[in-house]
Amino acid sequence: MVSTSTEELNKSVGHEIQIPCVKCSGRTMHEVVVSVDQSGTESKYDFSWYQAYQIIRCKGCKTPSYRETSETSEDYIQIDEDEYEWQGSEKLFPSRIEGRKDLGDDAIYLPSDLRRIYKETVDALTNNFPVLAGIGLRAIVETVCKEKSASGGDLYTKINDLASRNVLTPSGANILHKVRTLGNKAAHEVMPHTLAQLSLAMDVVEHMLKDVYIFPKLVENQFGE
Repeated sequence: MVSTSTEELNKSVGHEIQIPCVKCSGRTMHEVVVSVDQSGTESKYDFSWYQAYQIIRCKGCKTPSYRETSETSEDYIQIDEDEYEWQGSEKLFPSRIEGRKDLGDDAIYLPSDLRRIYKETVDALTNNFPVLAGIGLRAIVETVCKEKSASGGDLYTKINDLASRNVLTPSGANILHKVRTLGNKAAHEVMPHTLAQLSLAMDVVEHMLKDVYIFPKLVENQFGE
């Protein structure tokens, strides 16, 4: 068996790729600023592989991030009886979902326990851990109820209590009940929800966090009590 491998530094510098940006909305052009390209073959098995490690920078906001790609001669999936399509892999760090942003620097206005579980849930969502993301969404709602001293023996009653005290709007409470149900299925049935469902649920939760914690702090900072 004969194995070969090569490595080239900065071979891909200057190349442009279109991927989701950490800060911009949607996909933007990124430029490779540092790269390590590795490739190799295994002659006995007629197998070849290629990996690229890149520091990239958005050409819009100039934010740097990390990209890693991997492909082999066996990375083909069958899409028809006699038709195959190549499919390699790509990893981005920080991980991200096209078109969605988190609370960013405004998360500092959340209580420490709530901020921690929020960030862990965002990480689960962007790293495609759907069950953990569903559990995390429910945990965020539970933490808000605890932090606001909601009354009741279960989460359903506590959400309604926050609505009765005007911490939440009635429509907001109804939506959070859907998030609660989603979290229950993730926790008790190990049920993974779709990325679209989880992303929408996160949008709802983030809207609640803004209304309950962030907007009041921003108003206080700008206009005083």
